[in-house]
Amino acid sequence: MESFFSFLERRVDDCSSLLCVGLDPHVAELKSPTAAAALDFCARLVKAAAPYAAAFKPNSAFFEVFGAEGWTALKQVIALVGDESNRIGSRIPVILDAKRGDIASTGQAYARSAFENLGADAITLNPYLGRDAIQPFMDDREKGVFLLCKTSNAGSADLQDLPVLPAGLDKPLPLYSYVASLASRWNEKNNVGLVVGATHPQVMAEIRASAPDLWFLSPGVGAQGGELGSALAAGLRSDGKGMLVNVSRDISRSEDPRKAAHTLRDQISEIKAGLTRN
Repeated sequence: MESFFSFLERRVDDCSSLLCVGLDPHVAELKSPTAAAALDFCARLVKAAAPYAAAFKPNSAFFEVFGAEGWTALKQVIALVGDESNRIGSRIPVILDAKRGDIASTGQAYARSAFENLGADAITLNPYLGRDAIQPFMDDREKGVFLLCKTSNAGSADLQDLPVLPAGLDKPLPLYSYVASLASRWNEKNNVGLVVGATHPQVMAEIRASAPDLWFLSPGVGAQGGELGSALAAGLRSDGKGMLVNVSRDISRSEDPRKAAHTLRDQISEIKAGLTRN
């Protein structure tokens, strides 16, 4: 049975890309405030960006706002990624951006919803409730989880930067560093990664040092102010992988999303090559 990150790495090799395309159908950007318009919005992006995307990341909030019809549209978007995968001959993973995290039967229900009902390949999770809240999502090695570690928003410092003193240590460390160490320990099936914002390159470098093997999902490049070169320099593993650069608005708001995705894919590759030479 293949692990999630083995699957992801195969896709990365197939498309020579570390680009994750965010699917965020903001109501204000749709032709009409309907689930059908959200589906059309995402379908256009999936078809345009599929050749250059290492993964797609639909944000569940922009579908849930439409109620039951939005949930149906989200499932259809995930199925569309499967259709495009079949067309190009390389399966593209779908990361559901839902930031779930709850215990016992609630966590099990969330996992079934994401993986069995919707058909997502991975999900973003809030680790605040501890391992038992994450466990239902980690049980299947073919499904991936990305734990919120250091998010791209300015308010992330309110909690994620707080010093903590875990048992056995003689000096405190930031909470994000402790989350990274937990994730490394929990990654027993090669299906646990971290959300690390590209807006904090110095912190990203710290987290990379704490978790040298884990994959990062890194939002924040472009509209949120993250700079691509500094993020890649801080976040890439020594093998030139280990990082998905998530971009949403710079592609969806482009006049030519296919060209925008292609350009971003090539920019990432060029920067990565330069870092390797240096």
